[in-house]
Amino acid sequence: MDAAFGSRSVDLSKHKSEAESDEETLPLNQFYPYIRCGLCCGFLIDATTIIECLHTFCKSCIVKHFFYSNRCPTCTIVVHQTQPHYNIRPDRQLQDMVYKMVPFLEEMERDLMVQFYKERGLDVPKPVPALLSPLGPVKKKKEAPPPRAIFTMPPELDVSLLLEFVGAEEGVQNYKPLERRFVRVSGEATIRHVELFIRKKMELSAGCQVDVVCGHHLLDHYQSLNEIQRSMGEDALQDGLLVLHFGLVLPTD
Repeated sequence: MDAAFGSRSVDLSKHKSEAESDEETLPLNQFYPYIRCGLCCGFLIDATTIIECLHTFCKSCIVKHFFYSNRCPTCTIVVHQTQPHYNIRPDRQLQDMVYKMVPFLEEMERDLMVQFYKERGLDVPKPVPALLSPLGPVKKKKEAPPPRAIFTMPPELDVSLLLEFVGAEEGVQNYKPLERRFVRVSGEATIRHVELFIRKKMELSAGCQVDVVCGHHLLDHYQSLNEIQRSMGEDALQDGLLVLHFGLVLPTD
């Protein structure tokens, strides 16, 4: 009995070994939807996930995207009305997987970072844990949960604006594009304050006129944002934002 049982054990072990050797391997491109950024289409670098919908992008890509929009690039959900970067978190586990799956990617990113700092005469930051982690298994210390944002929006800043540029009249030139379209201000602010903000950010000359419109109504300088919200109602809002359209025109003689 013992001999027969031992022989049977050897046979099972042999079959198991053969099954493991025949294990199917998958090409890397089948994993592209999970390890590539939907904005730059490159492999994820500093993988960062939107906590509202769990879509992941390169950190630099999603931060730049939030300069112009408060929505997820993949599903268009509103990430945050005015501060979308509050609702993103680093995904270190996914980034570790990307580095393991794509040979030399971590080393290439490290070299590019060193080159970036040296070209500008800056000291290379040390240590850089995400890029200098060893290839072998390591014991990771238990990470503390990410700190909560210590900045809170003052209650008096109770109106969220979306400033939409509708264009400039022919002859109006040499203006800088408005990079930050989402602004949070006091409801007591007037259209005059909005115009001054636009003038400063777009570096407009004094001779350029700024017309601000809500819906189909040209707004007067003295009107407050609270007054506009009350008079226009829901028609003036988009996802909780007060939408103001503005254009640049030449002054009338």
